[in-house]
Amino acid sequence: MSKDGKLLDDDRSPDAPAKTLRRQLRDNRRAKRAAELVQQDDEATLKLENAAIERSRAVDSAVLGRYNIWRREIENENSDSTVRLMRDQIIMAQVYIGIAKMKNKLGLQQELKIRVKESQRAVGESTVDADLPHSAPEKIKTMGKVLSIAREQLYDCKLVTGKLRAMLQRSDEQVRSLKKQSTFLSQLAAKTIPNAIHCLSMRLTIEYYLLPLEKRKFPRSENLENPNLYHYALFSDNVLAASVVVNSTIMNAKDPSKHVFHLVTDKLNFGAMNMWFLLNPPGKATIHVENVDEFKWLNSSYCPVLRQLETAAMKEYYFKADNPTKSASSNLKYRNPKYLSMLNHLRFYLPQVYPKLDKILFLDDDIVVQNDLTRLWSVDLHGKVNGAVETCGESFHRFDKYLNFSNPHISRNFDPNACGWAYGMNMFDLKEWKKRDITGIYHKWQNMNEDRALWKLGTLPPGLITFYGLTHPLEKSWHVLGLGYNPSVDKKEIEHAAVIHYNGNMKPWLELAMTKYRSYWTKYIKYDHPYLRSCNLSE
Repeated sequence: MSKDGKLLDDDRSPDAPAKTLRRQLRDNRRAKRAAELVQQDDEATLKLENAAIERSRAVDSAVLGRYNIWRREIENENSDSTVRLMRDQIIMAQVYIGIAKMKNKLGLQQELKIRVKESQRAVGESTVDADLPHSAPEKIKTMGKVLSIAREQLYDCKLVTGKLRAMLQRSDEQVRSLKKQSTFLSQLAAKTIPNAIHCLSMRLTIEYYLLPLEKRKFPRSENLENPNLYHYALFSDNVLAASVVVNSTIMNAKDPSKHVFHLVTDKLNFGAMNMWFLLNPPGKATIHVENVDEFKWLNSSYCPVLRQLETAAMKEYYFKADNPTKSASSNLKYRNPKYLSMLNHLRFYLPQVYPKLDKILFLDDDIVVQNDLTRLWSVDLHGKVNGAVETCGESFHRFDKYLNFSNPHISRNFDPNACGWAYGMNMFDLKEWKKRDITGIYHKWQNMNEDRALWKLGTLPPGLITFYGLTHPLEKSWHVLGLGYNPSVDKKEIEHAAVIHYNGNMKPWLELAMTKYRSYWTKYIKYDHPYLRSCNLSE
């Protein structure tokens, strides 16, 4: 009917009563279905509570777990059903504590608080029933009785559901917070050098500087610039890690006399690195140790990274982490001291460090060599500069993971789907390097990234940029990665790999290393060595 009282066409229609009836039937069905769902929700909650209370009443007061000499043989001594029951009771009691406070049932609230504390003390850090104390069954029964009273006096489906949801949300927030803390601590642990390795370095340093000058020299220095031999570049400040790289390479080499190791370390570890290899020479192989701080040409006027590290903004970023942001845990990995060390950036200056060489194999210090590597020198790089194993699988480890494609300098010059590759075992053609001025390309992009707008810190992103279109993919079996973070690396792949790489935070010399992978590394260390024993270094 309209405002002036006249009937509208729809009201005159003979179908109007039928439509009204159908609408009423639909509304009735919806209301009925809603009532059924609410009832089912109430019933489900009641069933859970009743089950918890009944189980608590049915708990045998006999001694639990391994302390029960009458335990049946078929019982699982690692069962955690009683532990879970007690934790469930604590959760329900905490729900009712909140409701009791709302309904001013202060006596019952206090009783519930007392029972919660008793149960929490009884459960403690227990994960299986065998760890529970003798008093656990009695605590369960007592809590069950109090919960039964609370249900009778306080039960309200909506309130209980609301409290449980709030607790679930709080728990979820706590889990997220703990994950952030775990990330932070794992990054922190990855930065540290264990006391035992520090002890080893100190002892070796003292011994080195007590040596007469004539005894500080390595033999076969004539091999250092011979381009017909197999040359390796290893930059490290970790004596034990460097020793594993050298030992594993030599032990798997067909002719060690043709292998030459070029080690570069910092001034703090220079004495220790020299002393270790003077005491433990690599058989017939040639070795040479240099101090990066003595490369006078590597200064802030030539090297963009050194210049940038002297700026106030970079010092603020690295050293003043007392104002954490939301992304503090993720940014921490980029504050790792290795990014401050020129040992990490020296890989972009190989022709300057080794001007007489044509090819060199670059190795990280967290790798283990398992096969003879000499075939790498005969791999045809097809005019490319870098031979490396690619790391992309489907959408993983492509350029968009490392570079900021919202920046026009990146988006105009690179393909976001281009395949990434791994540092850690790289064959570099130094002739092609010089011809294409690779170091100059690196300097150009490093200068453009002073404000970290193109990529975060580290050497892989600028490496991907510098060697873009100049990297030849090697067979995957040459270099298997992930032993420092991935617990699911295929065992067959590991055993057939020429080089395995502990990239990630769980380095094999740290306590947080994955046990299943550690033996591949420790087999190349002689733990009965007097210096290792004196510093309590053991498997």
